[in-house]
Amino acid sequence: MQAHAHDHHHGPVEIPPSLLRLSALQRIAIAALLSALLWGAVVWAIV
Repeated sequence: MQAHAHDHHHGPVEIPPSLLRLSALQRIAIAALLSALLWGAVVWAIV
């Protein structure tokens, strides 16, 4: 009997090559959007 039978790994997150081809401005915009979504979720959870 195996206790840990599932098949996923816990290694480093692989970044798709398409994200690496984005310009610095696009990466900053994506980071700002993700940050805003995260803060929105925090505020929504508190209220």
